[in-house]
Amino acid sequence: MTDILDLGGRVALVTGAGQGVGRQIALHLGGAAHSGGVVVNDYVLERAEAVAEEIRAAGGKALALQCDVSNQAAVKDMVAKASADLGPIGVLVNNAGNAGATPSADARLPFWETGPEAWQTFLGVNLFGVINCTGAVIPGMIQRQAPGRIVTIISDAGRWGDANMEIYAAGKAGAAGFMRSVARTLGRYGITANSVAIALTATPAVERTLNGDPERLKRQMEKYIIRRPGRPDDVANMVLFLSSDASSWITGQVYPVNGGFTFAL
Repeated sequence: MTDILDLGGRVALVTGAGQGVGRQIALHLGGAAHSGGVVVNDYVLERAEAVAEEIRAAGGKALALQCDVSNQAAVKDMVAKASADLGPIGVLVNNAGNAGATPSADARLPFWETGPEAWQTFLGVNLFGVINCTGAVIPGMIQRQAPGRIVTIISDAGRWGDANMEIYAAGKAGAAGFMRSVARTLGRYGITANSVAIALTATPAVERTLNGDPERLKRQMEKYIIRRPGRPDDVANMVLFLSSDASSWITGQVYPVNGGFTFAL
């Protein structure tokens, strides 16, 4: 029986994959049918190495590479190293996010009390990091003349807005708009570009916070139709689909994986 989630031998690069949702995405892609291997990126090399070892222990191929995705030169160097070791990148998952590798001490203050240095904390990774990584893999995807997949993890903050998260929301919304334009540009090459919008997801760090405050968890879950937090594998399942041959006629879309927190037409 044919596995519709076949990756067709494509090598995947997953940014911010040393923990949480990114880790599970890397594990999913590493174990998929005909995976060409996974480049596990994180700005902490030890975290990336640990996830790469999990993939190798399960019989897959993996390479751990340290890189701050907001640094364009470092991203280009990472892609060159990955291509030389595992082969050209056929799947890019832009997962790195939050406040980036070196958050500003003022990042969580109201944005009108700060300025561009604090804003860059969020825009550098959530918007420019996506642009840097996408720009670095596109030439190789076009040159190969083989189907390519680009998936960017955004947030419902970028779809409907979140109080006190204005700059983060701007970065995520910008990344989604960037993906739509990339989809229009690259469709003729068989390269698709889509986004996955996530809501509250029970990564280990989030679980520690919520489990220590049951009342807060109850209040949060009242906003969701499916009354549980998301799990990293909920997101990874969608990313695997969008990275596979099953999604070859889907591009330029934003898929909410959010338990019904918000709806999309």
